[in-house]
Amino acid sequence: MAQQENLRELAMKVAQIVQAAGKHALQDQMAPHNMIISRENPTEQFNVDVDGRLLRYISGRLADMEHFDGFWQTRPAKSRPGQRYWCVGKIDGAINYIRNMSEWAITVSLFEFNEEGSAQPILGVVHAPALGETYLAARGAGALRIRNTTVGEKREKVVPSMTSSLDGAVVSFGMSYVPSESGRALRTVSALAEGNLADIKRVGPVSLDLCKVADGTYDAYFEPMLHEWDVPAISAGAIVVWEAQGTLRRWNGNGIHWRQNNDVLCTNGMIDRELKPYLAQE
Repeated sequence: MAQQENLRELAMKVAQIVQAAGKHALQDQMAPHNMIISRENPTEQFNVDVDGRLLRYISGRLADMEHFDGFWQTRPAKSRPGQRYWCVGKIDGAINYIRNMSEWAITVSLFEFNEEGSAQPILGVVHAPALGETYLAARGAGALRIRNTTVGEKREKVVPSMTSSLDGAVVSFGMSYVPSESGRALRTVSALAEGNLADIKRVGPVSLDLCKVADGTYDAYFEPMLHEWDVPAISAGAIVVWEAQGTLRRWNGNGIHWRQNNDVLCTNGMIDRELKPYLAQE
């Protein structure tokens, strides 16, 4: 219980750091900038500069607060059980950010290695500055959503939907901007549309899609070919989903692999079996 309390308190402190960073990122987004996007360089220099400032600020604040064993991106090839590493992400939803959309997020997670030498996120924060929403979760301590409202800050327990069938469900999906990687997502969407089973949305980014399954906004989310650079976003959203009692696995039913590409399926835990046959394979 004491460990859960400590992780919960740590998650709140991390959220405060990320929220402070988010204010600066939101100000940068509102300033005039180049909105031209190319497939060769979808984030452009504007995002590179913003990402650099975010990473330096958040990483520095985390290291000052509690360094643990360092950072996920610079961890050694082998780690011992019990070692912990911060994982700080660049802006999740870079294209949305450049185009002045509200759906982008800043993410932080904390990985811990277990006795089998496997790492799993034990704490996660997903902050969407333009939406005024922050999701946070810690192992064994549940998941929380903090919303900015006209009457102040509102804190709510995160709970998935009770939708038990694809009929009438709201399903979100994501796909790569690289044409060679987007085919399976589009084939899955087409199959679902032909069945007239679900309302299908695509907004993104991955961290927010996961959190919105956790809080019942969506009933499910799927995306093939999430890459290793998506690990910060997936890991931060994953602990929110798991602590809310949702499900998150790969399309083949295995757990998320933190060193490989992943085909991700996240649901409220009630429509997995019905949705899986529609997931397009290679």
